[in-house]
Amino acid sequence: LEISSLSEKDILVLRLDLTDRSSHEAATNSVLKHFGKIDVLVNNGGRSQRSLFVDTNLDVYSAIMELNYLGTISLTKHVLNHMIQRKKGKIVTVSSVMGIMGAPLASGYCASKHALQGFFNSLRTELTDYPEISIINICPGPVQSKIIQNVFTENLAKSIENSGDQSHKMPTNRCVRLTLVSTANDLKEAWISDHPYLAVCYLWQYAPTWAWWLMNRMGKRRIQNFKSGV
Repeated sequence: LEISSLSEKDILVLRLDLTDRSSHEAATNSVLKHFGKIDVLVNNGGRSQRSLFVDTNLDVYSAIMELNYLGTISLTKHVLNHMIQRKKGKIVTVSSVMGIMGAPLASGYCASKHALQGFFNSLRTELTDYPEISIINICPGPVQSKIIQNVFTENLAKSIENSGDQSHKMPTNRCVRLTLVSTANDLKEAWISDHPYLAVCYLWQYAPTWAWWLMNRMGKRRIQNFKSGV
């Protein structure tokens, strides 16, 4: 409020639990009652993972999909109904570069992001009669945030002990700015990452054999570091 021309009526903050799907319709209606319309939905809720599949309980995978995937498409469904009535809107989903490649220690997270990519790419094809409704997938690489401190591990009750150094990751404000640029320009998909992670994305897309070779070498080292607590 201090740095903009907005007034208090221009801001509404609602508590929301993505895993409580029964509450999503009421939350959507509360926003519509306050503002009268929804122009943009940014799906940005989720948790990552740091654990080997062989050590991880299946209920962790269920929780990841419930939060990252089902919670996201549930909220999207209610907002999209409104956008279809208006024949206008933008649905922006923060996926990940892990939605276009695979990586060790994050099999459940990768699966949830692949699911989002497949869902929204399919949804876009169902909305050809609504050219002013944009489906935008944002795929960030490593970004400075608290996502590591809150990752899933091999069981639901355990938290990660060492979140590691975050300084090499993209600053949050740059990721946000590039996301806004992508949204304003209606990009269907945007890879937002620094090198070398961005280069790996291009390898995965255009030279998958080389990408597999590189990922196997990088993955082996990453697993060794994980097991040693680095």
